[in-house]
Amino acid sequence: MAKDHNLLGAVYLSLVKPSVRFYADHHGPNKEEIEHRVLEVLRSFDKVDTSKLSMDAHFINDMGLDSLDTVEIVMAFEDEFGIEITDADAEKIFNCSDAVAYVVKAMGIE
Repeated sequence: MAKDHNLLGAVYLSLVKPSVRFYADHHGPNKEEIEHRVLEVLRSFDKVDTSKLSMDAHFINDMGLDSLDTVEIVMAFEDEFGIEITDADAEKIFNCSDAVAYVVKAMGIE
């Protein structure tokens, strides 16, 4: 029975959280890995001009995204890292640096 439970858990994780990455060391990502993954999330959006992408580029002012785009990006961060970002906190994420700082804090990484 335990074998079936493990299989169901694996299927659940693959269906519900397919983008959450698991690490062999079980310590999770470090800050540099989070930075890389945040940038990759942005690169995956068609509207993002990657030539303007940097850690400090403002999503709206520098990259030309609109408020709906930023909502989609925040949702992608939630999916990527398996965290929940409240609406109040999402309104404070203006660039990749803000996103990294939020994820680091949410995941308890120092």
